[in-house]
Amino acid sequence: MEKLAELKYMSGFGNEHSSEDPRCPGALPEGQNNPQVCPYGLYAEQLSGSAFTCPRSTNRRSWLYRILPSVCHKPFQPMAQGYLTHDWDETEPEPNQLRWKPFEIPPTSQRKLDFINGLHTLCGAGEPRSRNGLAIHVFTCNTSMINRCFYNSDGDFLIVPQQGKLLITTEFGRLLVEPNEICVIQQGMRFSVDVFGETRGYILEIYGVHFELPDLGPIGANGLANPRDFLVPVAWYEDRQVTEGYTVVNKYQGKLFAAQQNCSPFNVVAWHGNYTPYKYNLSNFMVINSVAFDHADPSIFTVLTAKSARPGVAIADFVIFPPRWAVASNTFRPPYYHRNCMSEFMGLIKGTYEAKEQGFLPGGASLHSMMTPHGPDAECFEKATTGKLKAERIAEGTMSFMFETSLSLAVTKWGLKACLDENYHKCWEPLKSHFNGKRN
Repeated sequence: MEKLAELKYMSGFGNEHSSEDPRCPGALPEGQNNPQVCPYGLYAEQLSGSAFTCPRSTNRRSWLYRILPSVCHKPFQPMAQGYLTHDWDETEPEPNQLRWKPFEIPPTSQRKLDFINGLHTLCGAGEPRSRNGLAIHVFTCNTSMINRCFYNSDGDFLIVPQQGKLLITTEFGRLLVEPNEICVIQQGMRFSVDVFGETRGYILEIYGVHFELPDLGPIGANGLANPRDFLVPVAWYEDRQVTEGYTVVNKYQGKLFAAQQNCSPFNVVAWHGNYTPYKYNLSNFMVINSVAFDHADPSIFTVLTAKSARPGVAIADFVIFPPRWAVASNTFRPPYYHRNCMSEFMGLIKGTYEAKEQGFLPGGASLHSMMTPHGPDAECFEKATTGKLKAERIAEGTMSFMFETSLSLAVTKWGLKACLDENYHKCWEPLKSHFNGKRN
């Protein structure tokens, strides 16, 4: 394997890119996508991420030039599901505030888990067959995927590593994704994950739509996540026969299936198109914040959005809370107490979240369901209402995030027992009335 430092990328979100492995110059056909004979005797294959008839602005496809087409495999067979599910009726609805302690990573000596075996579904809504909805998973793994890859027929994966770096090999090339970075593997793209020890993270899976950059509106041309900071892999291939069999795992209609083939699927010598995997470093996010008074809505921290058919309402938003300045005057600066018509799933990559300095830990999570009240704990409230206001840096050394959705999420059976913090509700019990009948 080449050194990780030698991995190369191209920049730009949703751009039309072209790439060929430098070992095969001229592998991209000139003037047409599917010549009678491709250079180097390669096969042409198109990967479509949208309907053929979508408008040009939303039409997503890439042409892959590969040693063998991806159709060269034996029939798919059902395989064990583990804790991956989209059965949202396996438990009764749970409206309470939920918080999870850091999800446990089993040591290698106890059990070897790769990325696929380490997938655990926490919650979700909708149905992949109707192409509408989402699922939230966590992954805990300790070993690399050996002679097997994964692809998702149901939707896109937004992967948020929290502990340990991931070397993700895709048909388009390789991506090194570390904590404080994210990676999106779009529907149908085959990939394999190498890890370098105990590894953990979060996944937002969306059905039927793709992630895009949010509109900026009155913000203007610059702000939030800039398109040029999104990185796409450069073509890389391996021409490798696997006599003992290579396993292709497919997630289809919420179930896992496996097929065997005798060669590596990462045999794409060249490609071009606008339907690719990509990664983004969260430290590149340009924060927009309140500079006068009051606490701005978290939507100003949106990195990526997956729009629904209703204007202004998302199937899912990926929102972050990065280091920033707090300068608002005469203002309760932490997140306000609120009830929301959206569902809010939060995770912590590193550091300490400002509104929950105790109990909400890196590698853990929380879920505040639709219209369930939530907000700062009692300790945070007291600090924020009695402390002297001055310009200060907040969230330094911290990165928390939110998967926000307009859907009402159901929690899985695994999610209601794994690492659940039974005492979460107690963080609000010390809140007391300050009402005295007199105006301040």
